[in-house]
Amino acid sequence: MIRQALLLAAQSEGLKTFSAKAPVARSVVNRYVAGDTTADAVDTAAELAAAGLLSTIDHLGEDTYSLDQADGIRDAYLELLAGLAEAGLADSAEVSVKLSAVGQSLPGDGPKIATENAHVICEAAAAIGTTVTLDMEDHTTTDLTLETLRTLRADFPWVGAVLQAYLYRTEADCRDLAYEGSRVRLCKGAYREPESVAFTSRGEVDRSYVRCMRILMAGEGYPMLATHDPRLIDIGEALAVRSHRKRGEYEYQMLYGIRPDEQARLAAQGERMRVYVPYGAEWYGYLVRRMAEKPANLALFLRSLVGTG
Repeated sequence: MIRQALLLAAQSEGLKTFSAKAPVARSVVNRYVAGDTTADAVDTAAELAAAGLLSTIDHLGEDTYSLDQADGIRDAYLELLAGLAEAGLADSAEVSVKLSAVGQSLPGDGPKIATENAHVICEAAAAIGTTVTLDMEDHTTTDLTLETLRTLRADFPWVGAVLQAYLYRTEADCRDLAYEGSRVRLCKGAYREPESVAFTSRGEVDRSYVRCMRILMAGEGYPMLATHDPRLIDIGEALAVRSHRKRGEYEYQMLYGIRPDEQARLAAQGERMRVYVPYGAEWYGYLVRRMAEKPANLALFLRSLVGTG
């Protein structure tokens, strides 16, 4: 119930406006968000690289209502990629892109605009020697996002996909994408979805995650296991051994600010460990979804909204 309420709150414009104006303690936001600027994101990627951690950087923003706004976010990614190149981080940092942020939800030609903007971002990433992963959003955009993925992979076969284990369809999508050279991030899913398309209990989602992970590990692609769950990490290690995968033939991914000690442990034992680093001023929806994933963080967040955190 708490999780569903929080996911609903993530969509509330009223709460978003209130939170933006409230005296939110920066220490709370900074735990999960690298900062507001490109420099903040690059500095965070550099700190992670120095600790032996990879990163994938997301410019926050999902509600794009105009072509100018979509183009502005595209340009923010170009600035970010230039900053990563200047800092010598192209070999350890890539970018994650939400297609809604670069125009997918615009009326009319939105999907075409988003694909064109993503293509420009991929060109810039290729020029500096790094990669791009397309974030997955709510289930209504899954087919559009996979269509854009196929289009981009014609020119950039390394573009990463994201699949969400809580959707019923995801096992089939894993089979379709488990081919050689295909980079696939498997996550549980963080959007509010109806029972008609998604598992809703934690146990069902976990079991789906394991089934999907088994498909990806046994396939020819490059699995990226996005989870903070110790049990799933252990199962991932076992499946890697069973599938005769060496370290470096798959990776783990975790969110910035969540289980940093475990991130360090995995990196220290030779695993590829990538940290998902969001930055930008549009942090509200992202942060509330983090609360939904771990409701124990809710009290800390609420205290910060009234200036006591």
